[in-house]
Amino acid sequence: MDDEPQPPARRFGLSGLRRVRNRVAAPGSALWHFARSRLGMAATVIVVLFMLAAVFAPWLTPYAEAGRGVPDLPVRLQGPNWSHLLGTDDLGRDVLARVLFGARTALLVALGVVVLSVVIGVVVGAIAGYFGRWVDEVLMRITDTFLAFPPLLLAVLVAAALGASLRNTIIAIAISWWPWYARLVRSQVLSLRERPYIKAVRAIGVPNRRVIAKHIVPNAMAPVWVQATADLGAAVLTAAGLSFVGLGPRPPTADWGTMISEGRQYVLSGQWWIAGFAGAAIVIVAMAFNLAGDVIRDVTDPRTRGDQQ
Repeated sequence: MDDEPQPPARRFGLSGLRRVRNRVAAPGSALWHFARSRLGMAATVIVVLFMLAAVFAPWLTPYAEAGRGVPDLPVRLQGPNWSHLLGTDDLGRDVLARVLFGARTALLVALGVVVLSVVIGVVVGAIAGYFGRWVDEVLMRITDTFLAFPPLLLAVLVAAALGASLRNTIIAIAISWWPWYARLVRSQVLSLRERPYIKAVRAIGVPNRRVIAKHIVPNAMAPVWVQATADLGAAVLTAAGLSFVGLGPRPPTADWGTMISEGRQYVLSGQWWIAGFAGAAIVIVAMAFNLAGDVIRDVTDPRTRGDQQ
């Protein structure tokens, strides 16, 4: 019994996985170029550390309650020391704990904004580009209406109308961002719909919704993923801006923008660490996502691909 050959399906599955692995990681592939990029790998390390900090925040600090907003007034406004490595804020909460828990908020907002923007943008762009004519005209004029407003200003207006909360922050930013994805996807679909294999699929009677879902959208997503990666960092910055003016998650939720807003009044009196470390976290994470997006764009475009150093 032990000498019997494995079932064909199992052998095919293993060999299929090997072929996929060899193709994806083969010399000259996009992943191979990305792995050779020092900037890309450095950005990846920072992004992974950011995500780990967000997921495991309660276990990375002995002051988890401070991260959740519980004050400790006797130790307020202490500078960095062995007990509180990044100091404490005006309510005595450990700044390191607040930064770690703020990473959770930043990650939720970034992912929520990008996912919602991509979903809306892909649907609108795919329908407009595929059907064309009056459908394209109507959807693109609606898109242009949103594009007429500066994204940050539109996000502020929507957030002010909806009220300050984590959910409303995500909705406000996504409403101002989805038109860019709609335009990007539409341009891809306009090219794809004229390809011979799309015309062949339509000729044999495949329903339009299936053509869009199975053949158009998957082939139009490559530039969307590149843009989405870079937009994760921009979402962190935009969310921090909304929180700074009081339109982000409500206290005592840890948020980097709120920490800067609360700590700015103490900077001139020497308590720089409240706003300083939160600001440093925003800059590092946003820069990491932007670098990762730039490297992904370069290695996935044959015209700009090279030996990334």
